[in-house]
Amino acid sequence: MDAATIALLILAYLTGSISSAVIVCRIMNLPDPRDFGSNNPGATNVLRLGGKKAAVFTLIGDILKAVIPILIGYALELHNRNLGWVGFMAFIGHLYPLYFSFKGGKGMATYFGVLVALSPVLLFYGLITWMITAFFTRYSSLASLLTGIAVSAFGFYIDKKYFFPLFAMSLILVWRHRSNIKNLWQGTERKLTDKKT
Repeated sequence: MDAATIALLILAYLTGSISSAVIVCRIMNLPDPRDFGSNNPGATNVLRLGGKKAAVFTLIGDILKAVIPILIGYALELHNRNLGWVGFMAFIGHLYPLYFSFKGGKGMATYFGVLVALSPVLLFYGLITWMITAFFTRYSSLASLLTGIAVSAFGFYIDKKYFFPLFAMSLILVWRHRSNIKNLWQGTERKLTDKKT
């Protein structure tokens, strides 16, 4: 692995560490999402806190912080395998942000950002899985879990060059959603349609 690749991996982590949720909430004079609702600085929690506009800005920010370093990787003509790990590092930055005491979100939007830049085909399957699950169950967490699993499965058969970083991200998604899994099992998980409290 050359110096340019290592530098880009570090840049991806630093870019991923930018918390779109916290920044959007500060700009829009909303409470800190880390102290509200699920305490998760992600688009779903911001949706409950500040509505659709704030959630959309958060979502776009979380997607772009994965897309930008991967696009730089394309410009540097990085190997496909390394591009996948650049996306992985942006994802890790979102989960464990350097600038916010390593307390980040659960990673779904940034995961989608990785797919946006790496594989439109896998992005399509991921979006379909998320939207169908969310539409019928109204659980964002369940939609995220099933999307990570589905994309890994599709990736193994359709686009193997990114399989290992995507599979690693899907495992981490499951780990980060472990409290949601418990809530789903107990029937206490909050739905997308729940009002803010």
